Amino acid sequence: MTPTLVDGDLLDQDVEAIVNAWNRNIIPWWLLLPQGVSGAIKKRGGTAPFKEVGKHGAMPLGSAVETGLGKLPFKAIIHVAGINLLWTATETSITDSVRNAMRIVNERRYESVAFPVIGAGSGRFNVERARELMLDEFKGIDTEARVVIVTFKKS
Repeated sequence: MTPTLVDGDLLDQDVEAIVNAWNRNIIPWWLLLPQGVSGAIKKRGGTAPFKEVGKHGAMPLGSAVETGLGKLPFKAIIHVAGINLLWTATETSITDSVRNAMRIVNERRYESVAFPVIGAGSGRFNVERARELMLDEFKGIDTEARVVIVTFKKS
């Protein structure tokens, strides 16, 4: 499967689920200053998704957890542990995050999902390389869902 690549804001996509590139969930969310996608979710959707993901405890690197969405207009947020404890993304954390998020998408039968470029924000990973890794990982995933990869651009 080949995702659609777009520039824009993840939260403006017409999809059922969005992916939030999160951390390993070791530090309580309220001690963090969410940036990027997480900051936008908090600003537009409130803190409920972060309180919910916090209840899941520590997440293995590359894992995924589904939560509700607060005030956002989607069906779900899928949080992926895309960065390690040093706040860096790795090739493995990116590809595992894609695979585990898509497992949830397929299990829940979401028709569409939007991903940010995992690891390219707080994870300080090269945007082009992260997108390339994601596209390669999607080649091995069987899904009926429409997938969008969003590279953030201010409108």
